[in-house]
Amino acid sequence: MGTVATIKKVASGRAGGTSLQGRINVPYSRLVKAFGRPNSKGDKYKSDAEWTLQVGRSTIITIYNWKDGKNYLGKEGLPVSRITDWHIGGKTKGVVNIIRNILG
Repeated sequence: MGTVATIKKVASGRAGGTSLQGRINVPYSRLVKAFGRPNSKGDKYKSDAEWTLQVGRSTIITIYNWKDGKNYLGKEGLPVSRITDWHIGGKTKGVVNIIRNILG
């Protein structure tokens, strides 16, 4: 895809129709540096933090934790700041490469 022209946070409702395409192992602080704070605190059940991003005109990407935080595991769960295993959602496998390229 080359250099990404624009990337912006969008409302989480824009993520309809996306699904897990891959995973990335990076610290929370790296995601915050690249994308700012998460748009949402997850679903209050299986995830604790989620970014919903639009790349270019129409590619929607989500980045979220899954079943490893306090929402799902209670006291045994990781605080968001210590989570490093992030799921990448979208409509095609190509979204994983977009995120990996952005994060370097």
